[in-house]
Amino acid sequence: MTQDADANLEKVNNQIISEFSKTLEMFSLNKTEAQLFVTLYLHEAPMTLDQMKDALGKSKTAMSYAVRRLQEFNLVERVFQKGVRKDLYEAREDLYKKFMKTYVNRWLESLNLQINNLADIQEDLDRYPHEHKELFEHKIHEAISFHRSLEQVFSKIKKNDFL
Repeated sequence: MTQDADANLEKVNNQIISEFSKTLEMFSLNKTEAQLFVTLYLHEAPMTLDQMKDALGKSKTAMSYAVRRLQEFNLVERVFQKGVRKDLYEAREDLYKKFMKTYVNRWLESLNLQINNLADIQEDLDRYPHEHKELFEHKIHEAISFHRSLEQVFSKIKKNDFL
């Protein structure tokens, strides 16, 4: 390849990483995690932390942290290659299912936590007489109902065949 062709290919690769990363950031990945995932996804072979660092121009520590987070989301896995002493990582396939499953589970966990926190607030409110108590109770009830409605929607999505 010529130098111009290499430069153009690098430019296209960077544009893909940039645009695809923006989408992944909507799934609560930070910019580095999103860029790393896309880099691993586009790369034809598993990568070491050093290769990731060089590819993204970030520190090895940042790559290590991002890889761990991506592993927590079940989006990246460590792989073995005979004769290679360093840890290798690659993006898992089946993007849609992996991201939707992660996203829906995170929503359900968050909703459950919020419902419990609102219920605790409601219990605390019951212990203290207050002139606006009825208004607060009504608003808390509405907030809990809203969260439960979202919980039902995400539970249906989770039960659907495409997850």
